[in-house]
Amino acid sequence: MSFRPSLQVAVVMRRERVPGAMSRWQTWRWVLHDVLGHDVTPHAEHFGTEPRCVRHTEDEQLWLHPGFTVELFRDDAEGYYLNATTPAPCWFVLWRMEEEPGLSDEVMAVPTLVSLSYHDAGRWLDAQENVDPLAAPEEVVAWMAAFAEEHWVAEVKRRRRPDSFKPLQDRFGNPAAVSTTKWRGGGSGSGEGGAHGG
Repeated sequence: MSFRPSLQVAVVMRRERVPGAMSRWQTWRWVLHDVLGHDVTPHAEHFGTEPRCVRHTEDEQLWLHPGFTVELFRDDAEGYYLNATTPAPCWFVLWRMEEEPGLSDEVMAVPTLVSLSYHDAGRWLDAQENVDPLAAPEEVVAWMAAFAEEHWVAEVKRRRRPDSFKPLQDRFGNPAAVSTTKWRGGGSGSGEGGAHGG
């Protein structure tokens, strides 16, 4: 049984008032607030098993969602490498709005997946999901970078065949004849050979 490096984390989502003129259309919004428990030792901090509100004021709510496992997969080592080598390596959290109130009296944002892979984030965004990035701490970036360095092998790029060695074709895909004889026109007033046929 192969060992797959992983971290146990909790996600904190924040409900906050929308400032300025935008509040006329939307009073509240949800954003990613934090990712907690990112201890790279086997004993991560315990946050319980059920989502709960950890702060509630007139202007904001903080909801803690425990129980997420962030795993590193060998076949996605490039995704971790791309993240680790950016100026600001991130956690990527996919979250969705509830269709019906389940945790509170109103619908709320619920995190679904947490990843450190650029490829995961790209796939989620392509699927038009809500994805928020959050700066990852140094110890997590070092852990991810070490894994990527060990398992990612850059693809050897094939040498591109120079265009001069490719067979020429006309617009119909047939082999094109090339003449090295200089064409001499009959002058601007000549009707013979004055223009090339298309």
